[in-house]
Amino acid sequence: MEAKRAAAEEAVKFIREGMSVGLGTGSTAYWAIRAIGARVSEGLHIQAVATSEATERLARELGIPLLDRLIGLDVTIDGADEVDGRLNAMKGGGGALLREKLVAAASRKLILIVDDSKCVDRLGGFPLPVEIVPFGAELTMSQIGRLGCHPVLREMEGRPFVTDNGNFIADCAFGRIEQPEELQLRLKRITGVVDHGLFLGMADKLIIGHASGAVSVREREEKDTTKGREI
Repeated sequence: MEAKRAAAEEAVKFIREGMSVGLGTGSTAYWAIRAIGARVSEGLHIQAVATSEATERLARELGIPLLDRLIGLDVTIDGADEVDGRLNAMKGGGGALLREKLVAAASRKLILIVDDSKCVDRLGGFPLPVEIVPFGAELTMSQIGRLGCHPVLREMEGRPFVTDNGNFIADCAFGRIEQPEELQLRLKRITGVVDHGLFLGMADKLIIGHASGAVSVREREEKDTTKGREI
């Protein structure tokens, strides 16, 4: 917990007066939202967009002003399930990948916050979440499986997990993903796939928290001018 909190609080230092901010979803983003709420209570004026209903509820409890539509944002702070050395990430463990990707794509800067266990050489240790429409879900999962994975429909309390957008999540165990750029293109070509948890070329900064409470920061070496266009 201390590592996540340290990364989150470091990221919040980049928020300035008057900014529009994307609020991520998940256990690490939770600490960032709490830190933002504390700054708002001290007089910081910002507007925010939530990436999930859970994040929206927390933001309202903390008095963070929320926009009712997605606009161009100054910065988004969010967590990740895995991040590689190029700052490519896998997200969606919390089931909010579609809104997270929309908000990230609308942001001038995306700051990812993780504990050091989330840093990997290659993505794929974590099953890739793929959001799919409920109608024809079995057929869609069969087509995803042809790409070389074993898709499993995510469940909650014995029933299919339903996202805030009314869709299902297929958790797809590809193993080590050697060509993530090719995989994302092939996934998006499948009818029934809404989006996937590969966030490639989107993050500008990675803040890593360590158990000691220390943080380290990595930045993208070269700005990807196609950021956000994949969606």
